[in-house]
Amino acid sequence: MDDEKTHKDRVVLVTGGGGGLGSAITEQYVLQGAAVGIVDRSPESANALISRLAGVGHKVHFVAADVGRFDDCERACRSIEAALGPIDTVINNAGISPKHQGLPAPIWQMDPAEWQQVVDVNLNSVFHFTRLLAPGMVERRFGRIVSMSSVAGKAYLNIVAAHYSTTKAALIGMTRHLAGELGPHGITVNALAPGRIDTPMVAGAPVEANEAVIAVTPLRRLGKPVEVADACLFLTSERSGFITGQVIDVAGGWLMT
Repeated sequence: MDDEKTHKDRVVLVTGGGGGLGSAITEQYVLQGAAVGIVDRSPESANALISRLAGVGHKVHFVAADVGRFDDCERACRSIEAALGPIDTVINNAGISPKHQGLPAPIWQMDPAEWQQVVDVNLNSVFHFTRLLAPGMVERRFGRIVSMSSVAGKAYLNIVAAHYSTTKAALIGMTRHLAGELGPHGITVNALAPGRIDTPMVAGAPVEANEAVIAVTPLRRLGKPVEVADACLFLTSERSGFITGQVIDVAGGWLMT
């Protein structure tokens, strides 16, 4: 089945949809003909993306919101559905990984406020949007949910802090539970576990850090944002209708588990 046909009538919500990875995901869905709602804290990046996609001829709606706040998520869902229609596909892409002078904070120095912020953005946001949108999906007996975990949720990485790894591991458990709970209603729930992807954030890391990852990655390179976006497209297409509760690495073979 042609993926364009499977996505052209979709209404897709992408959290963090204006950022490096999120913009690639948003763009691919727009090119497939979907109507896309972007939820992001940065109007600048989202509006720049919308301007770039303006000539494609498909609908994109942006809402500035803090995905860590339930009321902001509720407002975003109302705005997107009023503009585009019922949301049937959710890409939980928003995530943060705070650093201090380029380094993750050890647990004994971590500010509790920073821990809570990462939990709110990386994990609680997935609860928020699932809680808000699952009722409509259950009623329509169709839905696709993909959450962005990480290889850091499956193995120890010294380049991220405990809060990041913890939230990404929790997303794996949440994905499996939701797949079981929502499956009888025609809703699939899966997760991706990207490795080192060539985004502006990764490009800003020390060269030696990226070279060290490339050296132990079987494909010997960084991933491309579009490769993660393509995995999202597959997991939300009709071609993957019998796949749920899975966590798929997009990591070039790095940290295979």
